[in-house]
Amino acid sequence: MFDTFLPGYLLSLSLIVAIGAQNAFVLRQGLRREHVFWVCLTCGASDAILIASGVAGFGALAQSLPWFETVMRYGGAAFLLWYGWRSARSAWIGGQALEAEEGTQKALLPTVLTLLALTWLNPHVYLDTVVLIGSISAQYDDRLLFGAGAVLASLSFFFALGYGARLLAPLFARPASWRILDALIALTMWAIALGLLLV
Repeated sequence: MFDTFLPGYLLSLSLIVAIGAQNAFVLRQGLRREHVFWVCLTCGASDAILIASGVAGFGALAQSLPWFETVMRYGGAAFLLWYGWRSARSAWIGGQALEAEEGTQKALLPTVLTLLALTWLNPHVYLDTVVLIGSISAQYDDRLLFGAGAVLASLSFFFALGYGARLLAPLFARPASWRILDALIALTMWAIALGLLLV
């Protein structure tokens, strides 16, 4: 069970922790303590829909086209190597920091609509969830369990980020913290890519 669930969990977590507009928005909402539950739930539910689409679609395609699995395995490995390099480069260069925005509290609907736009209008979210997670899930006999691990990683990360933001604020105001995080992401991506190439 954990041979399938854990790789899905770790892959999704590695993809999702990279700093980006969505995570910055969740972190800011957590720091401001505004609509944290709904923000985290919206992110998790969006990822669940995208991951399920990828796992279901790529699983069916891999069964009907035997060569497709090999192509996607090497394509996924190549993407992971590139993503890891990008994170390693970010860790080397550094200079990133994240600060909360101050101001008056916004209503729930505009907050959720902003978050949906940040999520669904970002082309990278489709590459990460539908394409990458979907293609890698085809390597496992129980793709549903792999997908469940990926979905749980998304939910647990967003709720931890949203509610833990006040604890992380002093830490991630320092660029060195982002460098360490990016380095860990790079190592995880490369390890997963190596696992795909050695299958």
